[in-house]
Amino acid sequence: MSVGTDKQDSGAGAVSQRDVARGAGLAALARLGSLIEVVAQPAYTWLFGIATYGIYTVLWAAVNIVENIIDLSMTQALQRIVPTESEADAHAAVRFALLVSVIPAALLALAATLFAEPLAAMLSAAPRDQAQLPAAIAIFAWALPLWTFVEVATSAARARRAFGPEIRLRIFWEQVARLAFAVGFFAIGMHSKGLLLAHLASLFLTALLSARLLGRYYDAKLLLTAPASPRLRRELLKTGFALLPSAISRRLFNDLPAILLNLSFPGAKGATAAGLFGIARKVSSVPLIVRQAFQYVLAPLAAAQAAHDRAGVAQLYGFATRLSIAFVVPLAALLMLTASDILSLFAPEAAAALPLLIILVLGRAGEAIVGPATPVVEMTGHRILPLVNSVIGLGVWALLGAWLVPSQGATGMAWAVSAGTVLIAWAATLELRITDGLVAFDREAIGALAATLAAAILLWAAGSLLSPAPIRAVGLLLLFWPAQWAVLRFGLPLSDRQALGKTARKLRLL
Repeated sequence: MSVGTDKQDSGAGAVSQRDVARGAGLAALARLGSLIEVVAQPAYTWLFGIATYGIYTVLWAAVNIVENIIDLSMTQALQRIVPTESEADAHAAVRFALLVSVIPAALLALAATLFAEPLAAMLSAAPRDQAQLPAAIAIFAWALPLWTFVEVATSAARARRAFGPEIRLRIFWEQVARLAFAVGFFAIGMHSKGLLLAHLASLFLTALLSARLLGRYYDAKLLLTAPASPRLRRELLKTGFALLPSAISRRLFNDLPAILLNLSFPGAKGATAAGLFGIARKVSSVPLIVRQAFQYVLAPLAAAQAAHDRAGVAQLYGFATRLSIAFVVPLAALLMLTASDILSLFAPEAAAALPLLIILVLGRAGEAIVGPATPVVEMTGHRILPLVNSVIGLGVWALLGAWLVPSQGATGMAWAVSAGTVLIAWAATLELRITDGLVAFDREAIGALAATLAAAILLWAAGSLLSPAPIRAVGLLLLFWPAQWAVLRFGLPLSDRQALGKTARKLRLL
C-alpha cells in the first residue's frame, strides 16, 4: 500500500474510543523509555556522583528548553495540520517544519560551542567538573539539533497516527543505549564528561532511526522537494506560534527549576541542588507516562475528529479522562508510599529529595485527573487559549516561587511548580466546559475517581501494617496490581472496558 493511501485511510472518518485506547497503549509503550530512564538514574548517580549528575541535568534541561523554543511548536502544529491536508501539502508541511527548526538549532549549537567558556562560567559545578565544563558544553551543544530533528520527525509520524514505531526509538536506542554508553565511558575513565557523551551518542543513533521512520510514512523524494505554499507556511507558523507559549511553559515547569537552583548556589552545592531536583522530577514523571500517552494520541485524533464531527470530541475526551484517572491516581499513591524506598536506590545524598518527590507526584496526579484537556484545547480550541493558560500558570509559579523559595529552598520550588502545572490543566478544563460543554467530572468520571481513591486508601492501610521497609515496598508493589485491576473492573463503565478490546478480555475486565 502506498504512503498516500496509508495516510488517507488513517485520517478518514470519525475516531472511535478503540482508536484512542489502541493509540494510547502504543504511545504508553513508547513512553516507557521514560520509565527506563528513571531506572537508569540511580546507576548514573552511583557512577558519576550527584554533583556531576546535577551538571548533566542542567545542560540537558537547557537543551530541552531551547529546543521547545527553536522548533516553533512545529511538533504540535504538524498534529493539527497534517491530518487535514493533501498528500503533497502534508509532505511540504513536514519539510518546512524540519527546515525552520533544525537549521536554527544547528546554528545555536555552533554559537554555544564558540562561546563555551563564558557559558561555563555561569554554572555552578564541583571542582572536578569545573575544569572540563567548557569542553563538555562545546560537545553537548550538538545534542540540540539532534534532539530537534528527533522531536519533529517523530511528531510527523504521530500525525499519521503511527504511535507504535516510537517504541524501539524511545526505549531501546534512546534509553537502553544511553545506559550502555554511560557504563562504557565510565569504564574507560571518563567521569566528568562520560554521561554527557553517552547522551549524545544515544541521540545520534535515535536521529538516524528517526530518519528511517520518516521514510516509512512519507515519500523521501517529496520530503526533499515538496514546496510549501504561502498559505501552508502561514498556517503552520500561525498554529505553531499560537501553541508555542503552552509548549514552552510545560518545558519551563519541567526543566527551568533545576537551572535556577544551580544558579542560586555556588560550586558543588548548586550542582547538587540541581541534581536532587532532577532526581525528584524524573521519578515523579512516571505517572506522566500515562498522561503523555493520551496527550500524544488525542492531539492528532482530536484534530481529525473535529474536522469530521466536532461533537464527537466529547466522547473521546470523556473516555481518555476516565482512563487517565484510573491509571494515574493508584500509580501516584504507590510512588508516594514507596518514595523513600525508591530514593534509597540512588547515591546516599539523594535521600534529601524525598519532600520534593512527594510534592511533584501530587502535582502530576492533580494534572491527570482532569484528563488530556490541554491537547484538546490546543487542537480544537481558539488559538489564544493556550497562551492564556500559559500566562496564568507561569504567573502563579513565579509568585509562589518568589514567596516560598527564599524560605523553603527546593521544596518551595516544588510547590510552586506543581501549583502552576495543575492550574494550566484545570484552566483548559474550564475552557472546554465553556466552549464545547465538555465536562471532566461527570458521573462516570466521579465513579472512576472514587474507585481510585479507595485503591489508594487500601495501599496506604497495607503500607502502615507492613514492616520493615523492604518488605513494605515489595508488599505494596505486589498489592498494586490487583488494586489496579479492581479500579479498571469496577471503576470504569462497561463501554470503556469494551473499548480496551483484547486487553480487557485477557484481563477479565468484561
